[in-house]
Amino acid sequence: MIRSELVQMLAEQNPDLAPRDIEAIVATFFDEISKRLAAGGRVELRGFGAFSTRARDARTGRNPRTGELVDVTAKRVPYFKPGKEMRLRLNV
Repeated sequence: MIRSELVQMLAEQNPDLAPRDIEAIVATFFDEISKRLAAGGRVELRGFGAFSTRARDARTGRNPRTGELVDVTAKRVPYFKPGKEMRLRLNV
């Protein structure tokens, strides 16, 4: 599912809300999760899962096209851990 499909589905389920209002709600939701992760925080949605970040150390990688060694800097990457309810739904 892509973002526009999510907005469309929410609009169908909530005909009393304007599509632009639903788009604003979805945008705010994703923006707040991103802001919290960027600040080093964690976002937990009970029954769904938890978003957090993990640190990746600097390393030496390889350019797949040329085979040349390249330095990859340390960085933080997003991480999602599904909640118990989601894991149960996926493995029914």
